Amino acid sequence: MRCFVLLPMLPIVAITFGWSLMCALAEEPVAQASIKPPESIVIDGVTEIDPTMVDSVARYQQGRSATFASWHPVELHMLINTRFASTSQIHVVTAAGGARRQLTFGNEPSLGGNFRPVAGDYFTYAADTGGNENYQIYLYEIASGNTIRITDGKSRNGGGKWSHDGTQIVYYSNGRNGTTNDFFIVDLDDLGTPKKVFEAPGVGWSLDDWSRDGGQLLLTEYVSINETQLHVLDVASGALTQLLPAEGESRGAFWPAIFGAESKTVIAGSNQTSEFRQLNEIDLQSGARKPLTPNIPWDIDDVRLSPDGSKLAFVANENGAGVLHLITTADQQSLPIPKLPVGSISGVEWHSNGKEIAFNIDGSSSPSDIYSANIAINTVSRWTHSETGPVNAERFSQPEIVTMKSFDGLNISAIVYRPDATRFPGARPVILNIHGGPEGQSRPSFMGTYNYYLEELGIAIVLPNVRGSAGFGKSFLDLDNGFKREDSVKDIGSVLDWIAADPSLDAERVAVRGGSYGGYMALACMVHYGDRLKCGVDIVGISNFVTFLTNTEDYRRDLRRVEYGDERDPVMNTFLQKISPANQVEKIRKPLLIVQGLNDPRVPETESSQMVKAIRDKGGSSVWYLLAKNEGHGFRKKENRDYELLVTVQFLKSFLLD
Repeated sequence: MRCFVLLPMLPIVAITFGWSLMCALAEEPVAQASIKPPESIVIDGVTEIDPTMVDSVARYQQGRSATFASWHPVELHMLINTRFASTSQIHVVTAAGGARRQLTFGNEPSLGGNFRPVAGDYFTYAADTGGNENYQIYLYEIASGNTIRITDGKSRNGGGKWSHDGTQIVYYSNGRNGTTNDFFIVDLDDLGTPKKVFEAPGVGWSLDDWSRDGGQLLLTEYVSINETQLHVLDVASGALTQLLPAEGESRGAFWPAIFGAESKTVIAGSNQTSEFRQLNEIDLQSGARKPLTPNIPWDIDDVRLSPDGSKLAFVANENGAGVLHLITTADQQSLPIPKLPVGSISGVEWHSNGKEIAFNIDGSSSPSDIYSANIAINTVSRWTHSETGPVNAERFSQPEIVTMKSFDGLNISAIVYRPDATRFPGARPVILNIHGGPEGQSRPSFMGTYNYYLEELGIAIVLPNVRGSAGFGKSFLDLDNGFKREDSVKDIGSVLDWIAADPSLDAERVAVRGGSYGGYMALACMVHYGDRLKCGVDIVGISNFVTFLTNTEDYRRDLRRVEYGDERDPVMNTFLQKISPANQVEKIRKPLLIVQGLNDPRVPETESSQMVKAIRDKGGSSVWYLLAKNEGHGFRKKENRDYELLVTVQFLKSFLLD
């Protein structure tokens, strides 16, 4: 049973094309109408979009995906998240391969979806407004379809987790001061009077689990990607005990984390004594630890305990792919798993029957869909069949992982998707797409609308994992912190060297693209490697680290200072100003597309608008600006995403493929 944790297409854009009926009757051809942005989008410097490409692009905009949300506590039914209109909503599926029935119909995405234990007559979910990430927790009554908001309607909230008897809900909120979280428990029979059980003393606190006996909450204090602290809260007394690291021990990252079956133990990932997060069982009385996965040299991303406590299902991040494992808790013996379709696994969850495990599978030829494995009879069932649109997904490019040496000898890697050489012979242009985070990771996955670039334009896609990326050990994660920030930018120089040495790729036609921190990387690459790039795309990117740290939301600021450096320190401030792309715009001489959501709480809109202004004031390159007034940290509504893709294709055709 999951909680909503805060740490993450059918109506086409308003487009008219073809010939009007009147002109067709008069047998007089007319020019196709111009492509208009949705009302929520403001464009600046964007040239007229070629209407002749709309049909071909639209074929790649009709796909969807589905992700698992929650098992029904009794029936073999599940809640899922998928999109049939503008945004992802919650649906119920009552049999493998069965019809999806939509339950929520919000204008904003509905996130999560957790059935009430025991009865299954309610579920909780979360939604924000316009991408502002001030999530509210809602209670949905299945019989009536009524929705009740159980949070204050304005603060940022998370959790929404049920007690195991289904009588209470726990959530957390920053409503007291806008920065730190308070934890509340509310009775289903008295939703109007939540009880505060804990006030977090600082930022970064979130909920992991609620013990099966209802007496304890498992809380995480996040300091950085490589440093968390795990605490146990006694619900009745409010007493807080730090579980990991124990007093005098070294720091570590302790997640994922869940309670054991009898509420006497905790099962948690830990990289305290290893490069990767390995599972350990910790006795709450003695503090004794038992390793559960000592022979798996990869990060454990997800773990779930079977209803009877005898088995663990967990997912290991093995070279970027999520791999499902099943072991006994008593002696850590591996258990057989039915043969699964090819793809990366995420989101595991046991059904109450103790036999069925649900999970998502994402593959290069199919978007995320939901499967379950029955370990008693060794079978696999597919619950959803998400469409890829009117395109042949079987011919989509398969990922290739390549490795290379960076400037200082460090091994880095990249995932490469190549267009079909028989259809697109010769050296191909490249989109160099850099992930965000910076503690993110590019992983082999379904490429979605990126398949348009591969299949229709013959552009190769290269997704690097430079230093600072997750999935390669804790030492690798720390290699870009503070004053080492531009070492990750230097890694991109080595990726460009690798592209130049590959005869199937055209080093003279490379575009760089990135979102969030990846947006900073795209801008930094335009500064440092402008002579090797044709153009760049920056999506909600950091343009000046000092203004970013000043203006990002209060609840994030100290957490980001650990990664980027503290701008209040004069020496660090000088360094951050020096490396910020907004202060080096005279070096950017190639075209740039900037995309931003007005309501972004992470990277404020000012980061993009100041970059646009600085480039134009310095008389540098041409810049296109796309601003959505109803979006936040990236576009989530289909009509906005569709228009963003059209603009991006137009931009790349104009400057990468010219």
